Amino acid sequence: MPHFEVLIRHGSVVDGTGQAPYCADIAINNGRIAAIGSHLTGTASTEIDATGLLVTPGFVDVHTHFDGQATWDERLWPTSQQGVTTAVMGNCGVGFAPCRPEDRNTLIALMEGVEDIPDTALHEGLPWTWESFPQYLQALDQRCYDIDIAALLPHGPLRVYAMGKRAVRREQATAADLQAMQQLVRQGLAAGAVGLSTSRTMAHRSKSGDFTPMYQAASEELLQLGLSLKDHPNSVFQMISDFDNTEEEFSILTRVSQATGCASTLSVIQYPHKPQLHRTLLQHIAKANADGQRITGQVLNRPVGVLMGFECSLNPFSCKPSYEALATLPPTERIKTLAEPATRHAILTEPDRNPHLFMEYFGHNYAGMYPWRESEPNYLPGPESSVQALADAANVSPLEWMYDFMLGQHGQALVYLPMANYIGNDCGALHELLKHPHTVPALGDGGAHVGTICDGSATTFLLTEWVRNRGLFKIEEAIQLLTQRPAALYGFADRGTLELGKLADINIIDLQALKILPPQIVRDLPAGGKRFLQGAEGYRFTLKSGEITYRDGVATHALPGKLVRRSDLTV
Repeated sequence: MPHFEVLIRHGSVVDGTGQAPYCADIAINNGRIAAIGSHLTGTASTEIDATGLLVTPGFVDVHTHFDGQATWDERLWPTSQQGVTTAVMGNCGVGFAPCRPEDRNTLIALMEGVEDIPDTALHEGLPWTWESFPQYLQALDQRCYDIDIAALLPHGPLRVYAMGKRAVRREQATAADLQAMQQLVRQGLAAGAVGLSTSRTMAHRSKSGDFTPMYQAASEELLQLGLSLKDHPNSVFQMISDFDNTEEEFSILTRVSQATGCASTLSVIQYPHKPQLHRTLLQHIAKANADGQRITGQVLNRPVGVLMGFECSLNPFSCKPSYEALATLPPTERIKTLAEPATRHAILTEPDRNPHLFMEYFGHNYAGMYPWRESEPNYLPGPESSVQALADAANVSPLEWMYDFMLGQHGQALVYLPMANYIGNDCGALHELLKHPHTVPALGDGGAHVGTICDGSATTFLLTEWVRNRGLFKIEEAIQLLTQRPAALYGFADRGTLELGKLADINIIDLQALKILPPQIVRDLPAGGKRFLQGAEGYRFTLKSGEITYRDGVATHALPGKLVRRSDLTV
């Protein structure tokens, strides 16, 4: 009689291939699936009764920013709290390698501005035991995690390393600069980078408000760097862009994919000021794939929004002088001061000073702001629950209403501001984005925007809202979106489905009990930096390489996760 390390019995297996659930047992040895079948015979060191539960592959999140956190933390929260067992970081052209010592502050300022990670946490947390990208990967390779991570080589640090201050001034690259960058890309790919990333959006800025070193870099530069992916199978070219010139911008992706045979991927979002852009991009993606290119859209499966509160990085008062003057006070004392009538009056009557880009565009859209009151966050709120509607009912100004509301829960109350994918409380665009055959759920940004969003839970939202509550997807369709499809994008052939010989990355889920918990601000970053964390109920077990990493949402001592290099991506 065979003996297994783990035996999962009587579960409803949703294997990630898209086929309907079926009842089966799954046996695990040496971190991989050793057998799948009905009523498997044998014993096991650990046996799990999955009766009435879903057994799925671990989720694959292809859009995170753990580039800093992974150098000091073993648990890649909040992403690993939401069923994810593999994550790709280094997206949007920002990261910390390659980097010369004299450029460290430049990259920290870039990451803080673009991805809202406190510079104090980065200054204290980053060990800087590397200069080159291969050395950075080696530093990660020496650590253990609760999930596997893979890294893209980011264009921002690459450009600064090759061009120095000329990159910060956003000068055009010379032929010599391009040659140097191409060599660095090839070096990074050889060391295990899973591709190259860049950003071309005006929304991404450094701490000082300046555009990133890669913003508006010549399309020829990106093409030449993208061509460096040739001869490196399964490499991916990732890009975010405003797509102001849609044809020209999208052609960068198609030309790279066509010339290299590698995949390209882009963020696709419905913006209020460009309500049809997402449809145009989906059409381009469909045509490109029909023509033989491999291009995939990354979409967030719920509205793209920010959380606002007195403990958050953003709120409508954060650009008021009297509010800014309280920034250095301890949290409890600051909330107490904010509640004082004189402070309240001063903040409510002052003009804004240097508002954040998001607040400049959306900070007065009170009809599009929604206070959270429920024990489970409502990511699809109705107009009757907006700040404007509630303020009108109370016969006070929206700003006054929101100020008093945010003082609630000991100053922890949150207001949700969906900025995209939800125009006029309409989620039709979300359906279009998710139903497209060449998109993957992504853009959770785990490890980034730590004081403004917590979208790592979007994996769970897909199952609770779109499968269980609304029936938009069958469970087998949703699981394939979270597992096989993103794994295939990056050529992760050893995971993403539950098949014999593949990694035993597994979730065991009580779908009826599945629930996203409210996000909470904690101060556990280096130097006491704050961030949002968000748990979930209903994940009975999460296994990474056959080891139980989470049991009913509580972390175990197991840390089987590691750095995955491109050369490792074989079954």
